[in-house]
Amino acid sequence: MTDFTTLRDLLNTGTDADSAIGAPERAALDYAGLRNLADATVARLNELGIGRNDRVAIVLPNSAEMASAFVTIGCGATTAPLNPAYREDEFDFYLDDLNAKALVVEQGSESPAVAVARKKNIPIVTLVAAEGAPAGSFTLEGEGIGAAASNGGFAEPDDVALVLHTSGTTSRPKIVPLTQRNVTASARHIGASLNLVAADKCLNIMPLFHIHGLIAAVLSSLGAGASVHCAPGFNALKVFGWLDEIEPSWYTAVPTMHQTILSRAERNPDSVARARKNLRLVRSSSASLPPQVMKQLEETFDAPVVEAYGMTEAAHQMACNPLPPAARKPGSVGIAAGPEVAIMSESDGDLLAVGKTGEIVIRGPNVTPGYENNPDANAAAFTDGWFRTGDQGVMDDEGYISITGRLKEIINRGGEKISPREVDEVLMDHPAVAQAVTFAVPHDKLGEDVAAAIVLREGQEAGEREVRDFVAKHLADFKVPRKVVILDEIPKGATGKLQRIGLAEKLGLV
Repeated sequence: MTDFTTLRDLLNTGTDADSAIGAPERAALDYAGLRNLADATVARLNELGIGRNDRVAIVLPNSAEMASAFVTIGCGATTAPLNPAYREDEFDFYLDDLNAKALVVEQGSESPAVAVARKKNIPIVTLVAAEGAPAGSFTLEGEGIGAAASNGGFAEPDDVALVLHTSGTTSRPKIVPLTQRNVTASARHIGASLNLVAADKCLNIMPLFHIHGLIAAVLSSLGAGASVHCAPGFNALKVFGWLDEIEPSWYTAVPTMHQTILSRAERNPDSVARARKNLRLVRSSSASLPPQVMKQLEETFDAPVVEAYGMTEAAHQMACNPLPPAARKPGSVGIAAGPEVAIMSESDGDLLAVGKTGEIVIRGPNVTPGYENNPDANAAAFTDGWFRTGDQGVMDDEGYISITGRLKEIINRGGEKISPREVDEVLMDHPAVAQAVTFAVPHDKLGEDVAAAIVLREGQEAGEREVRDFVAKHLADFKVPRKVVILDEIPKGATGKLQRIGLAEKLGLV
């Protein structure tokens, strides 16, 4: 696979006339068009006063335009994709924390991000999709931020390409900067793991504000000179129609999506039969894939299912089960697939022998140089050049890694990561709530879901529905507790601290 260290160089991999970015029921944008779009976009950003390492928040729905905006804006500035489902309070926090120089939204957008940007005097740049043009084509409209950027031109390898927030349980969400070198390395790693070639077609059903979709679907495809076809979000009723139309050679998803697809497979036997002829592989990541689901997927689509292990700080992929003829081990996240992976003692930082359980650690060209403006977090996260993932695991004598537990308290709801502290803080804003602790409860399909225990203020009343509705006004739906338990007292640990781990069991919710 071609060696590249910037997004603009990555785009040179594809042949001019080959499809690069497509979408259902639309003609695809070819590589020549995508390269021209990248050059025009960087020039336009520079005219508006936006240059290298300036942060551009992007709030767009899942689409070919979101994919092409991420890639082309990233060729000359720093992208900061945000979840379009966020509420105003969330946009207020993220736009401020990111120090965004501009906000990109679609023409006619009614996102609360627009009102927040206006309040903060953040310039708004409108993405105008080109009518009748290939999928992903657009122009940018907006008023200049000032003089033309003096830091213009294409980004260099150590410039920051992408910034995302990662949740923390004991502090505010942390900013993860990923350099051009980081994201292109991860694209190469994924392409190598999956043996991607120019003829491959990826059907993307992952959200494009998340590291999984951005790197695994979009950048790995483009880095291989292949094509990615972007569905407008995940829709179980339309997946089989997309499989018929696009004829993808692979797709990547979280386990809950795979389960939903399987639940509808029997109703779409003709589409399944056609997909069996086209799919070369199916990839799963962002949450643990139950072995039963892996088996059923392979039987349904007659294609190998490879489970991968990723996280934001690694620009996504760290490990992956290999393709045949190598072994795929159900329940394992595979072998090191890009960075070096080791198991470290949680107490003294020594690397452990095969078969010993400890913390999974990584190092390599795809790993973030460190959290932004957070020396304490960096001191805790890096030991002797190794990044500590916060996951507990074990490696066997063939190098296959199994995750045995999580050291962190982050709730993993079907691949969506939720900071309990963020939910706690919203709950505590309710006038009737005196104490709150958010925690994970097991869920048969999502792996985990969100629950909360609260203690009401003396003389105050509030029901579970009222509390959930209150949270829903401030946080995206996936963060809203599905269960709220009202207690006289929340169980505490020996030191008097509220403990999230094991709380579901203590409260009889398991």
